[in-house]
Amino acid sequence: MSRTTHASDSAASATRALLPLVPVGLLAALGAVLAYAWKAPCRFGGAWNDGTQQFLRFCYTDIYPLWWNEKLDQGLAPYFGHPVEYPVGIGGIMWVIQKLVWGLNEPGVWFFDITALVMAASLVAGVVIMVYLAGAQRRPWDAVWYALAPALILTAFINWDLLCGALSLGAFLAWARGRHVLTGVLLGLAVATKFYPLVFFGPLLLLALRTRKLNAFLWAAGGAVVTWVVVNLPFMLLAFEGWKRFYVFSSERGADWGSVWFFFQREQVPFLGDGERLDMLGIASFAVLCLGVAVLALAAPTRPRLMQLAFLVLAAFMVTNKVWSPQYVLWLVPFAVLARPNWKPLALWQVAECWYFFAIWLYLVAQQPGNEAFGIGDVTYYTAIWGRVVTIAIMAAFVVRDILRPEHDVIRQGGADDPTGGVFDGAPDRFVLRAPAAPQPAPDSA
Repeated sequence: MSRTTHASDSAASATRALLPLVPVGLLAALGAVLAYAWKAPCRFGGAWNDGTQQFLRFCYTDIYPLWWNEKLDQGLAPYFGHPVEYPVGIGGIMWVIQKLVWGLNEPGVWFFDITALVMAASLVAGVVIMVYLAGAQRRPWDAVWYALAPALILTAFINWDLLCGALSLGAFLAWARGRHVLTGVLLGLAVATKFYPLVFFGPLLLLALRTRKLNAFLWAAGGAVVTWVVVNLPFMLLAFEGWKRFYVFSSERGADWGSVWFFFQREQVPFLGDGERLDMLGIASFAVLCLGVAVLALAAPTRPRLMQLAFLVLAAFMVTNKVWSPQYVLWLVPFAVLARPNWKPLALWQVAECWYFFAIWLYLVAQQPGNEAFGIGDVTYYTAIWGRVVTIAIMAAFVVRDILRPEHDVIRQGGADDPTGGVFDGAPDRFVLRAPAAPQPAPDSA
């Protein structure tokens, strides 16, 4: 009887956790519609063809001009006919959509529309996956943060980031359910689409070391390597010069708008503003932050949750990267919510991201001769750069506090350990960095 009752209670709990699935999925669709409507002045008003108006109306996208920049308008195939500055996951989507819109009137507009539709589907899929992940933490409605985040509505259709987000979240759901090879397959596809999911192997490895669940990690890593090779190898063999463009472009790229390195270089800060040292400084600063995350993961009195470490390492990557585009906020939203679903720091961060979104376009307007009066200057723009850094640092500080003092972690209240951690959930510590215990005084013999 008790076993039947327990099964019934578990089924009821699972049903309650999935009740938000449809409404939150519909809210994600609403978020996509709002994001598309935000592009209306450009999509329907022609502002994309005006180098100033697309910034003043805040409706710029990378997708539309890439129809021409990547020679898709000439019928050239990505990588084979023209080198593409994106990984093959994005280049492949470009190629398919190019075939779909070829011969239509205004194919560049259609190219944007169909790409936006694919990204909208990716957003809905990512939000639905997040309902499952957040539902495991007994907070399924937290996925609304991803569906309707203000910065998401502003940036959703600037680039192809939402697809990578759905793949990454799918990988963590697979991990939570013990599907380690599938985790690797999805992460391999994610890395083949955008480079940043590579950092997620760090948290998986650290927790695998602490719990000695290395077999699970190795299956995931192996699946990722095989998948990435299978996807990339045809292009490497048949169109190597076009394929390598992304990696050459990434290595040669300088400090771009939005990054702290852009600020350091523009202000000629000694050492930090040295463009010759940019790659070294970026890699070294990221490595230092990763070392801190590693020590925290292996030395904290209570093992950190997987989502906490995923958020910390991704935040470290973004803050130290030499490129920090406005749409990169899409990378972090779901992991920030799953790591610490507290609305106050999340809302503060969203304000900072929204301010950056408007600031970057006004700053670019001011860089155009004769348009200085319509834009903003360096000092005002710098407030937007550092606003993102500071608000992300605040969220990270709270996550670290929750790791060191688990009683403050809302996910662990009620006795939960790591609901989305898969094999890590409830696993005992096997390898922990600890300072040697102080010797105890010998008892008196008297």
